Amino acid sequence: MSGWSTHDIPDQTGRTFIVTGANSGLGAETTKALVGAGAEVIMACRNTAKADAVARGLGDRARVAALDLADLASVRAFADGITSVDVLVNNAGVMALPLRRTADGFEMQMGTNHLGHFALTGLLLPKIGDRVVTLSSGLHQLGRIDPADLGWHNRRYRRWRAYGDSKMANLMFGMDLADRFDAADGDGRLSLIAHPGYAATELQGHTESLMDTAMKIGNLFAQSAADGALPTLYAATASDVVNGTFYGPSHFFGMRGAPGVSAFSGRANDRAIRDGLWAESEKLTGVAYPI
Repeated sequence: MSGWSTHDIPDQTGRTFIVTGANSGLGAETTKALVGAGAEVIMACRNTAKADAVARGLGDRARVAALDLADLASVRAFADGITSVDVLVNNAGVMALPLRRTADGFEMQMGTNHLGHFALTGLLLPKIGDRVVTLSSGLHQLGRIDPADLGWHNRRYRRWRAYGDSKMANLMFGMDLADRFDAADGDGRLSLIAHPGYAATELQGHTESLMDTAMKIGNLFAQSAADGALPTLYAATASDVVNGTFYGPSHFFGMRGAPGVSAFSGRANDRAIRDGLWAESEKLTGVAYPI
């Protein structure tokens, strides 16, 4: 993997990808690289106007479809419109927002980053041919998931802890989905997890606090969104990936550089929390996995 870049992406001609949140940042860069490698990409976005602007520069192999991960009705409508797909990239996310709730009453970060993608993946699973890539973050280290209170109804809301919880949930989900693929005889599909390190994207700047200014300054020292997308692209296209593995930048303490296998918090292996998260996710979304 040393030095791996977009030039190393295998030919993706004839393959179809769904990339959530493809209208900007990591999702837009992921889409551009996949289209450049010959893939067809469905850009699944809430802000379809911004997505249209990106798609216009990419030609006929990029098309936009409406998807609001903070609304399960939208998730179901999107999934109903998909016939088949090779790779699903669960990229979209929000970070460190003030307390807000989704259309279904979920805390916005857990609802968008995890529960929306959990529902989407489950609904699409019979139609996915190759693999699922779910984006987490190095800040999953902040996560201390309480499966009985994913919505922050019984605790004082802490925006960064809530973000960490959602990113820990992404990691646990990707690992559990990999286990389910392994347990299904002859399935052969893959579930990978990726994180971008410290990349300059539009994700920073929506906390409605002084942290917005601090993160904008920090972005001056971050790697580009294009470089931050490399672990996702590796997980989504490489032939030598290992099911259930967490990929991220390999240098500067996982903050930047070519993709490699990433370390993660040992809390991600807590079997009781993982089982509780999966069960509560199925309960809250109403989506039972067919595997």
